[in-house]
Amino acid sequence: MFGKSKDPSVSRAALGEDLARVMPNDGIPWYKKKHLVILNYYAISMGLLAAANGMDGSLMNGLMALPQWYNFMDNPSGAWLGFINAIQPLSSALGYPVVAYFANRWGRKKGLLVGYFFVTLGALLQAFTPNTTGFILGRLFLGQPSAWWGGLAPLLITELAYPSHRGFLTALYNSGWYVGSTLAAWATYGTRNYTNDWAWRIPSILQLAIPLVVLPAALLIPESPRYLIANGKIAEARHIFTQYHAGNDEQSLLVEFEMTEIERAIESEKTANNSTSWMDLVSTPGNRHRTFISVTLGIFANWNGVGVVSYYLAKVLDTVGITSVTDQTLISGCLQVWNLIIAVLAAALVDRLGRRPLFLISSVGMLISHVLISGLSGSFATTGNASTGLAVVPFLYIYYGFYDIAFTPLIVSYPAEVWSYQLRARGIAITQLSTYAAIFFNTFVNPIALDAIGWKYYIVFAVILVIITVTIYFSYPETKGHSLEEMAQIFDKDQAAVTGHEVTKEVLQSNHLEKTLINISPKLSLHYHTPLQIGNNVYLGDVVSNNEANPENPFSAGFYKQTKGEPPESSGIASQGVK
Repeated sequence: MFGKSKDPSVSRAALGEDLARVMPNDGIPWYKKKHLVILNYYAISMGLLAAANGMDGSLMNGLMALPQWYNFMDNPSGAWLGFINAIQPLSSALGYPVVAYFANRWGRKKGLLVGYFFVTLGALLQAFTPNTTGFILGRLFLGQPSAWWGGLAPLLITELAYPSHRGFLTALYNSGWYVGSTLAAWATYGTRNYTNDWAWRIPSILQLAIPLVVLPAALLIPESPRYLIANGKIAEARHIFTQYHAGNDEQSLLVEFEMTEIERAIESEKTANNSTSWMDLVSTPGNRHRTFISVTLGIFANWNGVGVVSYYLAKVLDTVGITSVTDQTLISGCLQVWNLIIAVLAAALVDRLGRRPLFLISSVGMLISHVLISGLSGSFATTGNASTGLAVVPFLYIYYGFYDIAFTPLIVSYPAEVWSYQLRARGIAITQLSTYAAIFFNTFVNPIALDAIGWKYYIVFAVILVIITVTIYFSYPETKGHSLEEMAQIFDKDQAAVTGHEVTKEVLQSNHLEKTLINISPKLSLHYHTPLQIGNNVYLGDVVSNNEANPENPFSAGFYKQTKGEPPESSGIASQGVK
């Protein structure tokens, strides 16, 4: 999952050669280091804030399966039902531009409490409302926590996480969606037999449960060191990195690397742009590429058919003859557990397989399963055969499994990675804006289309899935093996302001590491973990093979020692200075 990989090549591929050279290599697992346990507790807690959005999606699914809710809401249908569902994502979409400004102006942490204000107000109003207007206003307020937490929590995770854990933790963030959706689905299943309004009021008040669990972490989590550096608070940022990344080791090469790389990158960004604006998102070829990814990813994550299943599972099941409230809520509850398991497993694969392979596997798998769902639904509509209708259910699970492979873990973590610090908050904001625009469209249009043409509406999404697959293949690059500051090398090419190699070289030189190559006998293989700068290159001499020493390729035959060290005793060893 995260932590030290058993295969050094996997760790180096995930981190990149330069960052791997300065990572501690003491062999102690992360869960035995108090500072990393605390840091990962904060990160996982931030991921649970995504549960607020997942709670809403699954809760509305469950409520629409309850006659008690329909009676209270005066039996909404068509456009009016679509509006009741769409008001929450619309509220979130309106909040994201404000959150992006807040994040750069006042930091990533403070706005978390704004989300708490709105979730408390919205959940209480929705749960105890005396009329339909109050319920709708409650959903309006509940859209704001999704914006504040969805815009700030991923920034904190991405910018605070330990380097070798960042890929997993940022991908894990959106898996929290299914924690909320699972709670909501099983809550409505548990109250389905209530004969009064508490059948839907109890699940509504439970929207406060997970935020209350996360509250201690929201209060204790440190501010993003990158935000602090950007605002001149260098000492405070160094203290946070030293405390949480190095266990208070003041001499940590990792901290030196991170501080140097971040300071250089932010200084370069400020030199290029004294102030940032929304127009900067399209001001350069690299930023236009990032913007294209951010916008299309938000749309693709929702215009692939998932919106039909997510908000209208009950109606989808109606179309294939599964109309029992117990059956519908049970299927919904099991589906959320399945989603959570697959999403967490997929998050664990982002640094092993990479982001791009996961995207392609996901889109192709969804396309195949969606075609099968459409065919089975059409057959049931024509024949009325019950077994054909039931066959749709396992394919819904398969379809969602493929969705969870990429679009659950990467819809937030991928944009959070590709954008530079100055534009990261805005980059996430436009992903979320496009996401909620797509959700708003889906939740408003889907019930109308399902009522009008039934299963034939699924065919539209099969065509869209083909477009998604082709676009990802040609436009979504791999980001594995790069630090946040090194992403510019992928998108900005020669305009990239900082490279990990340059930073590693500077850090190692400033720490007076030896520039000595030691030749080894042909049969000797040693492991040594001290970095070295040779000419214009920096190496970590951790593996040596049996070729003759070659300063141009030190991995072939040499290892390095610090200046004060002595060569190990071994036959055939001769010390040779390197200029």
